[in-house]
Amino acid sequence: MAEEAGSRGVLVPLLLLFLAHSLGAPIWLVVMLGIWYAGLVYAESEGILDRFDATRALGVILMIRTRRGMRLLDFVSKPKRFWRVFGEFSIWLCFFVMFMVVLLLFLSAISVAISPPDDPLPASDLLLIPGVTSFVPFWWPALALIVAIVIHEYSHGIQARVHGMRLRSFGVLQLGPLPIGAFAEPEESEMSRAPRRERLRLFAAGPSINIFATYVVLILLSSVASGMAAENEGVHARGIVVGGGAEEAGLLPYETITHIDGNKISGLSDFSSEMDGIAAGDEAILMVLSWSGDSQSWSGREIVVTMGDRYQYYIDECKGDEVCIEETSTLLDFWGVNPGDSFLGVSNLVSSTGGVDGYANIVDGEYSAFGTVLSTAIRPLLMLNVPIANDGQTMIPEERRMLIAGDGAIASVLGTDGVLMMFDFLFWLVWINFLLGFANLIPMIPFDGGHLVRDGIHSFLRKVRKNSHPMRIEMLSNRISSLSSIFILLVLLIPVIIPWII
Repeated sequence: MAEEAGSRGVLVPLLLLFLAHSLGAPIWLVVMLGIWYAGLVYAESEGILDRFDATRALGVILMIRTRRGMRLLDFVSKPKRFWRVFGEFSIWLCFFVMFMVVLLLFLSAISVAISPPDDPLPASDLLLIPGVTSFVPFWWPALALIVAIVIHEYSHGIQARVHGMRLRSFGVLQLGPLPIGAFAEPEESEMSRAPRRERLRLFAAGPSINIFATYVVLILLSSVASGMAAENEGVHARGIVVGGGAEEAGLLPYETITHIDGNKISGLSDFSSEMDGIAAGDEAILMVLSWSGDSQSWSGREIVVTMGDRYQYYIDECKGDEVCIEETSTLLDFWGVNPGDSFLGVSNLVSSTGGVDGYANIVDGEYSAFGTVLSTAIRPLLMLNVPIANDGQTMIPEERRMLIAGDGAIASVLGTDGVLMMFDFLFWLVWINFLLGFANLIPMIPFDGGHLVRDGIHSFLRKVRKNSHPMRIEMLSNRISSLSSIFILLVLLIPVIIPWII
């Protein structure tokens, strides 16, 4: 019997290591995990884990328990009325966000099923592990992950104490040097006896605090971004139109346009004013700055550009389609674009601070009140693709070189490198908190969203089936919760599986 138990104890870690390798984890990582597992087995057999109140989970995960922070937790939990109101608000917030999560999962699954991507993400990139996923570097995301999981679990602990539940311990889940989670352990008997409304508040507390943290940190990120300045004022294009005047003149993406016909260009408004005075077919002299990687410096040159016709460029894009030409002409009239308007032949033109302008606008107040709220609300969603598009960078590398620290007190102390490091950390803190909050609201066990659905279904059934036996309601709610978890799991797997089988 002992040999059977030992073989089962080894089988699970081996399966996990095989799964990690199958998902694309490099062989060096699998070897390191194997060494980690052997070290845990040795520490457990020698009683070392017991001395540190630690145990193994799934063979390779170390659960480190502590009672440190309990006094602070009790102190923070004292304004019980405030935390109960917060918990109640968290329930409604979490169910709303959960609806949005399910909607996005469905839309993603439908989109992938209809038109599978030509180049699906590698399996290892689906793990979103700092240092392993190609677009997630190690240090800043790992530090952000620690902060995010600590406040997540601490928030669960606060709600437990507010509602009179004792906590056995806090803890961190370690996989090697990387913290992959945290936990707060309420007394199971007290947890099971607690009213379902109180349990709903407890489960909602973790994801909601991550969502709140997302927007608090986003405002801090915006403040840091607004304090950055351009080393060389001007504008640059992220794309050059093939066959346009800019390409024929030799203008390259991310070259900074500082002057047009000798007139200084400080930003997009100056560029628009200058272009308004130039007609299609005219020649203009542009002073541009280029970054040299060899000399690590900026160098200037002049180019002569023959302007194209902006109106005609968009009409030509229709390739003779009469319906398209009519619709495009209507749109151009609406935008105020007329035949003969000058066209440089570039796309996605931004200022030299374009790498941070999208964040700075939140606190700079350049939008209307509604526009600022809308921009702030969707900004974390837009940020998800940034490291994917830029190979793990928080902004386009060419635009990062254009930035320097501004005139603020923090900038004077930290310098440009320090301010950019602060920007990177805050960016990943927003990114990780947003993902952690949303991922935990996937309505399937063991995520918080699964527990919310199960208890929510139970509460709903009690109201609509008042004459049913409590045990029957319990069984029915568990069955519905299990079926919904399986269904959501299938929806999650569709975008993963379809690109690899089609």
